[in-house]
Amino acid sequence: MILALDIGNTNIKIGMFCGDKLMDSWRVSTLSSRTADEFGMILFDLLATKNATFDDVEGVIMSSVAPSMNYTIEHMCRYYMHKGPIVVNDKLDTGIKLMYRNPEELGSDRIIDCVAAYYLYGGPAIVIDFGSATTFNAITAKGEFLGGAIAPGIKTATESLVNTAAKLPRIELISPESVIGRNTVENMQSGIAYGFTGLVDYIVRKMKMCDGLENAKVIATGGLSEIVVRSDDSVINITDRALALKGLKIIYDRNKRK
Repeated sequence: MILALDIGNTNIKIGMFCGDKLMDSWRVSTLSSRTADEFGMILFDLLATKNATFDDVEGVIMSSVAPSMNYTIEHMCRYYMHKGPIVVNDKLDTGIKLMYRNPEELGSDRIIDCVAAYYLYGGPAIVIDFGSATTFNAITAKGEFLGGAIAPGIKTATESLVNTAAKLPRIELISPESVIGRNTVENMQSGIAYGFTGLVDYIVRKMKMCDGLENAKVIATGGLSEIVVRSDDSVINITDRALALKGLKIIYDRNKRK
């Protein structure tokens, strides 16, 4: 059994792989106040729901965009599973070529998304990750990561709106039936859902004007990808919420012997 840990700014996504199959996955909150023991006990309980223990873990790989969490999670892996995790960075053998001007600045979450998209769905591809930030990533048919764009995340933008405008309430993030809301909540839901739909459509269409990306598949991932309004002419071709975990497993397999 291989454990894949994707440490984000809001959640830690955990994947349990047996062979190439993702047997199960979980999300826990990214709380820097938690200790290695607390994370260890949480993981112990999650594995127990699948009749698995730490002794079943053959290897661990982790990606992190929350540097303050790295020591805690690495310590938890070494103490409870006696395994030092492979930590994703631009120096690993990922199977794609990073054409970024400064690869060390590139978030490992974007690397694992692109690896999974390229090896599972082929290139050229545009990968959109709806997380704390909304990231757009362009990959050529040859597996070259060109770069992309970073926009505010759906939840991040909503929280900013509520915190800045005193009279606006907190809302449930859903796609409304109509672009014209009939009350304040529906107005906000429409603005968020259709606003981000427009943002996604425009950026993707502009990216597809670049050489080599004209026929790119568009792959969406992230917990908030469902908020974007879909239609018959939607630019999104594939939605895969487990894309990051699958990318971690691919990178693990390429680096485990090294």
